[in-house]
Amino acid sequence: MLELIRKKIEQNKSISEDEAYFLYKEAATEDLKECAQLAKNKYHTKEAATYLVMSILNYTNICVAGCKYCSFYAYPHQKEGYLLTYEEVTKKLDLWIEKFNPDLVSFNGGFHPGLKLEDYASFFEKIHNNYPNLTFYEMTVAEFIFSCKRSKLSLHAGARLLKNSGTEWVTGGGAEILVDSFRKRQSPGKFSVEEYYDGQQAIIEEKIGSTATMVIGFDESLEERFEHLRVLRNFQSKMDNKLASFLCWTYKPYNNELGGTEISNEEYLRWLATCRIYLNNFKHLRTSVLTRNEGAFEGLAFGANDFDLPIEDEVTQKAGSTISHEFDELLEFCKKSGFTPVRRKVFKNPSAI
Repeated sequence: MLELIRKKIEQNKSISEDEAYFLYKEAATEDLKECAQLAKNKYHTKEAATYLVMSILNYTNICVAGCKYCSFYAYPHQKEGYLLTYEEVTKKLDLWIEKFNPDLVSFNGGFHPGLKLEDYASFFEKIHNNYPNLTFYEMTVAEFIFSCKRSKLSLHAGARLLKNSGTEWVTGGGAEILVDSFRKRQSPGKFSVEEYYDGQQAIIEEKIGSTATMVIGFDESLEERFEHLRVLRNFQSKMDNKLASFLCWTYKPYNNELGGTEISNEEYLRWLATCRIYLNNFKHLRTSVLTRNEGAFEGLAFGANDFDLPIEDEVTQKAGSTISHEFDELLEFCKKSGFTPVRRKVFKNPSAI
């Protein structure tokens, strides 16, 4: 089977789910690694690894989704809930610009029942006017859908409202495991898989850029993981490959209802390699420094071509992530893994082409 898979990769043909299962469960690590590198080299040079300096600005922790795996949220009536003012947001941005010169800032919050999409659009427009040289990811797909519902706007009308405010990207956050059985079990307050992709399709069709994400290491089954990949690959084909990148990161089990233990780096690397091979209609596959730290750089040899150097993310930090601002030391891990780090600009938005 391995030779058949290699031939498919060389011809840029999609492998089957059974073949992907074989690679993940049975292939020797070196064979899996070799196949992932072969798939990656269809799109990228062997030596280079691109990266961004980025920060996630968590403007609110108020959320009514009630996901069991989240260590971040507070309900509206709880005293620890917060919603940053515009002045508090700009203070953070100014500090980050002065200290870190970020390439990208992502606004991530939650399902805040008191905010309408018009509030987001007005806020983002002010941010664009005051920070014209900084690129922003604004909201996640899941937040966008919730806000459209609260605002009694169709998904397309909501996307047009954001587009007119200057929004360029709505990140593919809130995906976790995009399988209804998992979502009913662990995040019943979130949307079905069909609703999620309806939201993302509207975003793309209104020429806003988006991405694909996946989080592993909860209590999901291997079948649920593969279902996530299968539906995602089909969606990417349906949308003419308009999702700019795929990022897989790992669940942090601390300070939340679900708990559990973290998966090993070996498991993460094998899954990352499987994703690179199976998701052959994604050019960019990203490894997660935020959740794997220096172990993430091994992912560059398992199919990833890109990574972030994170500044802040309260969501994962409250769940146990640690962030280092010693960027030169982190880039040395990249070099020791055999790759040359190249700082890049934000990916082009394929939806705008």
